[in-house]
Amino acid sequence: MADTTIRRVADQPVTVEPAIVVGAGAAGLAAAHALIKAGVPTAILEKESRLAEPWHRRHKQLHLNTHRDLSSLPGVGYPSGTPAFPHRTVVIRHLNEFSQTHGLPVQFGIAVEKIAFKGDHWAVLTSAGPRLARHVVIATGRDSQPFIPEWKGMKAFAGRIIHSADFGDAQDYAGKKVLVVGAGNSGFDALNHLAGAHLAGAKPAALWLSARSGPAVLPKRIGKIAVHRLSPLMARLPLRVADAAIAATQRLVFGDLAKFGMPPAPAGGASRLTSDYTAIAADDGAVSAIKSGRIIVVPTIREFTRDGVIVANGNLIDPDIVIAATGYRTGLEQMVGKLGVLDGKGVPLFNGGQADPNLPGLWFTGMRPSIRGCFANAGILAKAIAKRIAGSAGVSP
Repeated sequence: MADTTIRRVADQPVTVEPAIVVGAGAAGLAAAHALIKAGVPTAILEKESRLAEPWHRRHKQLHLNTHRDLSSLPGVGYPSGTPAFPHRTVVIRHLNEFSQTHGLPVQFGIAVEKIAFKGDHWAVLTSAGPRLARHVVIATGRDSQPFIPEWKGMKAFAGRIIHSADFGDAQDYAGKKVLVVGAGNSGFDALNHLAGAHLAGAKPAALWLSARSGPAVLPKRIGKIAVHRLSPLMARLPLRVADAAIAATQRLVFGDLAKFGMPPAPAGGASRLTSDYTAIAADDGAVSAIKSGRIIVVPTIREFTRDGVIVANGNLIDPDIVIAATGYRTGLEQMVGKLGVLDGKGVPLFNGGQADPNLPGLWFTGMRPSIRGCFANAGILAKAIAKRIAGSAGVSP
């Protein structure tokens, strides 16, 4: 059994809970399941009123870029007939089925505002009042807050600037001139859908891609082989070998994208996953559109004007809509910012089974991209965290 003690908060007795998981996404649910399975009573606090709220909010064309066989949580598979790359509605059902199957104790509508270390436990300030816990697992996601840079002149721009998280329906861009900023995973996702809308007869009037650096980009399939199914093997390779394999595959399938204006990548795809947390992009039609001239690659944005966007070479383009595929922030500064556990971009300095010896009982999961994908990685990190917690002094065998 877990070690449960009593402390006083505002002169009221409060139980020190063995573990609290903050966030009920894939990483949080997997962590809670692993902890409970290891004999650690665990509460799950979720600020939304239902599971998978971010998936509900994303655009209706969204599919996983990871294969279904590597995109399920422990003990629950996808129904027979599920496509290789599941639609977001299938993912929503999967998360709910996982929670229901394992009877996970999710408490909805409770936001964690701040946590503080109290020597042998953590004080957790929530929207429903204070709680104490021996261990706190932060699983609020690395894409909690869409990020748009403060570009010069953007407030004067007469067109629309949206984040890729608000992409909506590809059909809505028919007849519009569209600039996608960012050649990472989110940027390619938007471009894939826009290229597909073009083929379906709802084509944008013009499509540009502004890329600061070239991406590591792989096709979803080579022939009948889903490339992501090779990710467990790639994850075991040394970084330099994985970088070389990704680069060779990209060059073999797509050729030299520099011929079409794509800038060079600053580092290999596997290395960037670990150094700056840049996910590998998945192509599903965008590269073909670039090579055919339906998508024009332009330099980085220099500034906005009322009537358009001036790029680094001085040229002016005149999009109606700018889609900022410029990444996300964790939004963890208020919760843990004073603990010294975040880097300059707000990403935790440790993840999974790693911990800060000066802050025992604090854990993070799901905060970095993985070549395996977020679902497979959620299970791996969950086991590592549960092993550490179950073996700690606060839990007896």
